[in-house]
Amino acid sequence: MERRRIGRTGLEVTVLGFGCGPIGGLFDKVPDEQAHQAVRAARDSGIGYFDVAPFYGIGLAEHRLGEAFRGRGKDFVLSTKVGRLLKPARSGHAPESMFREALPFEIVYDYGYDGIMRSVDDSCQRLGMAGADILYIHDVNRKWHGDAVEERFREVMEGGYKALDKLRAQGAVKAIGVGVNDPDILARFAEAGDFDCFMLAGRYTLLEQTPLDRLFPACAARGISIVAAGPFNSGILATGAKPGAKYFYADADPEILERTRRIESICALHGVPLAAAALQFALGHPVVASVATGMVSPGEVETNLRHMARAIPDDFWLELKQECLLRQETPVPPMAKAA
Repeated sequence: MERRRIGRTGLEVTVLGFGCGPIGGLFDKVPDEQAHQAVRAARDSGIGYFDVAPFYGIGLAEHRLGEAFRGRGKDFVLSTKVGRLLKPARSGHAPESMFREALPFEIVYDYGYDGIMRSVDDSCQRLGMAGADILYIHDVNRKWHGDAVEERFREVMEGGYKALDKLRAQGAVKAIGVGVNDPDILARFAEAGDFDCFMLAGRYTLLEQTPLDRLFPACAARGISIVAAGPFNSGILATGAKPGAKYFYADADPEILERTRRIESICALHGVPLAAAALQFALGHPVVASVATGMVSPGEVETNLRHMARAIPDDFWLELKQECLLRQETPVPPMAKAA
């Protein structure tokens, strides 16, 4: 599979990455063995980049990823995230969340120097690994912190960022970045520190290209790579505009459903599966190093690999632009296979 370099580092990731949110029980339960089989199938099939976080399953996804690779050696690129510490829940039960199999821990946000160092150590223990290749500061945005987001931003830059910069200088981690679904705050981080990569979730897809305005030019100027996560926008760009289709973790509104139907009609005209176009789209931009999506079974791994290998004609992207479904200046993948 094609690999692309992360920023100005020597680290390379495969253009398709395995997102571990779903194996943490996102929205639905996933049996342990099925999660392990999905991870192993991905690695055996050539996927060489895996992204996880303490938040996914409140620790469960890190445990499962580590278990799946136990005894197999580390011949892949691993990223995890920092900023959330997990403390034993006083009730003995997992708090309510979008994860159906969450472990019994409560989340404590800590973006300070010591909190970030503790987060790294805790992740290593859950994974059963000596470390990760990439560390992302996780979810510094208004969705999670409301009016306190500015305070969190300062906390990161005055504390947590210094911890990550030190780990990178020591060689304990190869790249540092920020993972969030807000392109504007990522543009601010680009200006505030020396980052290698950003994980942007759900904001550069067939349904949205706002990062072209500010974030991507800032990344290009500074040599920062983008990992485009959530290419299906929580599901609708995989399932199509069917009843109950999800967009950003909620039922899609009528405007999004109609826009998706219009994209689907162009897909049908050109014989292009909607999911294939959704997976390959972001890779047309030169700052994008990888597209990371969740997979919960070997079958899903096989399907996504097939979509990545699908040749998509130039006329398909051109018609999306002609119908104002893509911005005119949007770079698109070449006709050659993406992977």
